[in-house]
Amino acid sequence: MGIREFPGGTPRGKGIAIGMRRSPDVSPRRLSDISPQLRQLKYLVVDEAIKEDLKWSRSVEDLTGGPAGLTSIEERILRITGYYGYQPWAASYKREERPRDGPGPVEAPAGAEAGRANRSGCRCSGPRLRKLSWGLAVVLCVCASWAGSTQLAKLTFQTFDAPFTLTWFATTWNCLFFPLYYAGHVCKAADRQSVKQRYRECCRFFGDNGLTLKVFFTKAAPFGVLWTLTNYLYLHAIKKINTTDVSVLFCCNKAFVFLLSWIVLRDRFMGVRIVAAILAIAGIVMMTYADGFHSHSVIGIALVVGSASMSALYKVLFKLLLGSAKFGEAALFLSILGVFNILFITCIPVILYFTKVEYWSSFDDIPWGNLCGFSVLLLTFNIVLNFGIAVTYPTLMSLGIVLSVPVNAVVDHYTSNIVFNGVRVIAIIIIGLGFLLLLLPEEWDVWLVKLLTRLKVRKKEETVEGGGDLGSGPRNKSRRARPSFAR
Repeated sequence: MGIREFPGGTPRGKGIAIGMRRSPDVSPRRLSDISPQLRQLKYLVVDEAIKEDLKWSRSVEDLTGGPAGLTSIEERILRITGYYGYQPWAASYKREERPRDGPGPVEAPAGAEAGRANRSGCRCSGPRLRKLSWGLAVVLCVCASWAGSTQLAKLTFQTFDAPFTLTWFATTWNCLFFPLYYAGHVCKAADRQSVKQRYRECCRFFGDNGLTLKVFFTKAAPFGVLWTLTNYLYLHAIKKINTTDVSVLFCCNKAFVFLLSWIVLRDRFMGVRIVAAILAIAGIVMMTYADGFHSHSVIGIALVVGSASMSALYKVLFKLLLGSAKFGEAALFLSILGVFNILFITCIPVILYFTKVEYWSSFDDIPWGNLCGFSVLLLTFNIVLNFGIAVTYPTLMSLGIVLSVPVNAVVDHYTSNIVFNGVRVIAIIIIGLGFLLLLLPEEWDVWLVKLLTRLKVRKKEETVEGGGDLGSGPRNKSRRARPSFAR
C-alpha cells in the first residue's frame, strides 16, 4: 500500500493509491480525510464465526482477500463519497492486470484449494488414526486392569481378610516404576544416560537441591499417606458392598477434584461441571437409598466416598505443591512412594497382625497368587494411567475407568446376589453422566457454537444452490428455444 499525492491542485493532503487507477478524464474526490482508517483495514481481522455465517456476503470475502479486498472497499467508498464517473469494470480489469506490475501471490483455483485441503486431511488422518488406535488399546487396558484388580481383591478377601496388608503389599510394587521407566529410556532414547545421570536429572523436580531429607518428609511423605489411605479405604469398602457400587462411587472423585481445584487452585468456573458435581452427589444419595440404609451399605458407601475424596486431595495437592511432572519425574516420585511405604508403613501391618485385627494362621495360607495378581494389575493400571498420555488423549484414558462399571456389573450379576433395582440403575446412570460431563474440555461451548454455525452456513449454501438450480432451469430452456422459434 503506497501513499502519494494526487497530481493537480493545491497540496491540501495526501491520498491513498491501493492499486486502483482513476477513470480517464474524471478527477476523483480526495480520500485524505479517511486515509488512516483505510490504512487500518490492512490489519482488520474478521471473526471466524462471522466469516462463516456471512460467507455469501461479498464484503467479508473482500475483507480477507488481500489487496483485491482493499480495492473493493475503496470502490465502495468512492461510490458513497460521490466519485461520479467511476467505472468498477475498469478497476477490476486493471486489477486483473496487476501481476504484470510486480510479483505477488497468485490465487489458486477452487479445485486446487480443495485438493490441498484433501491432501492435508489425508496427512492428518494418519497420526490421528494412530492416536485413536492407541487410545482404544489404552481404554481397554485401563478398563481391564481396574475391573480385574477390583474383582481379584473381592476374591482374595474370601480367604485372606486383611485389606491393609493387601494395600501395603501392592504399594510396595511402586518401587518398580523408575526401573521400568529407565528400561524404556534405554530402549527408546537416542542419547542414553546412565542411571545416576537420569536420577539426578529427575531429582530436579523437587528443587535445586534435589531429593533431600527435608524434601522427602515435606513433599513425598504426605502423598505416601494419601496414597495408602486411598487404596485402603477402597479395598475396605469392597468387603462391605458389591464391586459395582464401589467402582461407580469411586468415579465421583472427578467431581471432587473439580470442586477442590475451584476452591484451592482457583480454577475456571464452569457451570456444566457444577451440574456434574451435583449429579455425583445425587447419585451417592440414591445409591445409599438403593439398599435401604442398612449399616453395611452405609459404611461401605462412606468408605468409598472417603477413598474418592483422598484421591481428589492427592491430585489437587500434587498440582498445588509440585506442579506438573514429566514422565521420568513421575516415575521417580511413584518409586519414592514405594520406598516410603517400605520404610514407614511396614510397622502397621505388623501391629495389626499381633493385635489380631488382620490375622492369618500361617504364611502358607496366604493366597500369594491373588496378592501378586492384584499387585500386578494395580501396577499396570497406574502405569497406563500415568504414561498413556504419551500415545493418546487423556479423555480416552479416563473413559476406561467409567467403562469398568458395566464390566463389574456383569461379573456381579453372575457371581453374587446383587439386585439391580430401579434406584440403583438410575444412580449408576446419574454418576456416569456426571463423570462424562466432567470430561468436557473448557472450550466445549465455543466448539459447539462453531459446529452449529458451520451446520447453519452449510444449510444456507445448500438452500441457495437449490434455488439457483431451479431459477436457472427455465431461463436455459427459453434460451435454447429461441433459435427454433425464430426460424
